[in-house]
Amino acid sequence: MSRQASQAASTQDALLSVSDIHTYYGDSHILHGVSLEVKRGECVSLLGRNGAGKTTTLRSIVGLTPVRSGKIGFAGRDISRDPTHRSIRKGIGYVPEDRGIFSSLTVREHLDVAIWANKKSASQLDHVLNLFPRISERMGHFGQQLSGGEQQMLAIARALLAEPDLLILDEPSEGLAPIIVGEVRDTLLRIKNEGTSILLVEQNVAMAMAIADSLTVLSQGVVKFTGTPVELEAQPEIKETYLGIA
Repeated sequence: MSRQASQAASTQDALLSVSDIHTYYGDSHILHGVSLEVKRGECVSLLGRNGAGKTTTLRSIVGLTPVRSGKIGFAGRDISRDPTHRSIRKGIGYVPEDRGIFSSLTVREHLDVAIWANKKSASQLDHVLNLFPRISERMGHFGQQLSGGEQQMLAIARALLAEPDLLILDEPSEGLAPIIVGEVRDTLLRIKNEGTSILLVEQNVAMAMAIADSLTVLSQGVVKFTGTPVELEAQPEIKETYLGIA
């Protein structure tokens, strides 16, 4: 099979296919031809220093910062110009960096709104609470009463209530204690093993490499590396130059 045919077959197999996207903030050119793909049932992690373009890539995929050129395909459909709510309805769950937890709503109210919005049953809630038992113990607590780890768990639980095919997370371990990072990591592994694809932006390289099947390293909006964790370990110059680790 030729290289071009192999690449075409790979794109067809992908749940998410991001091809040569260029994204701007005003006149500032942020993403310069970023390409990546996520296959069904796998986790892909975006790595890079602050300002590398990782969050912009996620925002471009879900339509919050529309691409100016390039193509984003999801489940065989072109979603490059879709508004965010349409992408979510097509099977993408998105957990932003700020988590989007409302201080004046209880945990139960956050989940009830997600169930109502996605027309899901109580059985799906039971499954999600089984993934996050800590959340089930906080149902009457308001968002402002939750720890950072509990807010992150609630944000992920809320996204999972839509039963997405692809879960996109932006820095889920940020600001969390190491023991909570371990809990989040283990839960994401369980979610992946149950068949949900994951696209993860993460500064914690060790956590990302423990979860991800494939890694994409960005620098100044340009892809500098794509490969497996084993392949990244074999290229210390990539790790040192673009991730700041030896």
